[in-house]
Formats: sequence, structure tokens, C-alpha cells
Amino acid sequence: MSCLFIQIQCRPGTTYKVAEAIALKEIHSELYSTSGQYDLLMKLYVPEGQDVGKYINGHLLDIDGIERTYTTQTYKAF
Repeated sequence: MSCLFIQIQCRPGTTYKVAEAIALKEIHSELYSTSGQYDLLMKLYVPEGQDVGKYINGHLLDIDGIERTYTTQTYKAF
């Protein structure tokens, strides 16, 4: 499994709706509200053999209210 951290910028006034939609999809390991340029921080694991880009597009980016994301892929835990 690949571990990803995705920062999510939401359209103004939609952060709670976006967070609820993510929670209902049950794709995340952890989901946080954050301050700064992005509104949410999500940790998720992409199943082995799945294309990361297609997985994100198919499971996350169809949620109304998401304007921009920034994805960081991890490789090794210390």
C-alpha cells in the first residue's frame, strides 16, 4: 500500500460538506481541519497495484467543493 497525504483546498463555505463527503466514502485513514492555504489534510492508503492518480481522481476529486489538492506520497517509515 502507498501512503499519501493530501491537502485539500475547498471552495469558501464548503469545507464541512467536503469533509462529510470524504467521511462517507470511507477512503481515508485520518482527516483533519487545518489552517493556512489548505482547509483539510487527509491521510489515505492506496491499495497495492492501484494507479495513484486514477485512484485519487476516481475516489476524491468528484466531490463538489474541492478546488485544489496537493498530494505528497510517502515511501518509507522510520
